[in-house]
Amino acid sequence: MPKHGKKFRNAVKAYDAATAYEMPEGVKLALEASYAKFDETVDVAIKLGVDPKYSDQMVRGAVTLPHGLGKEIRVAAFCQGDKEAEAKEAGADAVGGDDLVQQVKDGWLEFDKAVATPDMMAKVGLIGRVLGPRGLMPNAKTGTVTFDIGTAVKELKAGKVEFKVDKAGILHAPLGKVSFGPEKILDNMRALVDTVIRLKPSAAKGTYLQSITVATTMGPGVKVESSTVQKYIEA
Repeated sequence: MPKHGKKFRNAVKAYDAATAYEMPEGVKLALEASYAKFDETVDVAIKLGVDPKYSDQMVRGAVTLPHGLGKEIRVAAFCQGDKEAEAKEAGADAVGGDDLVQQVKDGWLEFDKAVATPDMMAKVGLIGRVLGPRGLMPNAKTGTVTFDIGTAVKELKAGKVEFKVDKAGILHAPLGKVSFGPEKILDNMRALVDTVIRLKPSAAKGTYLQSITVATTMGPGVKVESSTVQKYIEA
């Protein structure tokens, strides 16, 4: 077991770590447990009742959070011709075709998200080994491979979050910053969980949302009652 500092231990004492709280209360407690001097990111971990080794049980998607993420997102757009001007006008931080692919090959990775037009994917695929492990590879399922490059760039700049269940069946996603306060984080969480529920694979059996935990960057995790989240999404 890793050793935790005094501030972490004190934060844990403020609530019952074994209890799963209703969604609003869980978010509030997670924010109150934040103790770092910087504006921590709030994250959620959702354990799903799926087996990701089967393709028909893979859960992957994206959602534009109503309040964004509270940070500047640098977007690279792989496109050519008139699509370059469209991407630049939408706010892309880096735009290009072969030249941008070569930059990445040479080691440049000063961006947080990437989008590409379908005609560029063969070339972007050549740097897949660089982009893939960093979660930067454009993907049609998350809307980042499209000829509507302007809209894709704008959505990412506004706080669009991509997510994918891992090998253990857990989905991790950011919800914003502690400074957002409980209501905005709750709104963002509603949007995310609603999207995850909508993406439930037909092949998934049993309980789909098995557990939900909210935590800040440095703070302890607070369990959220997964069986009651639906009523807060519909509220």
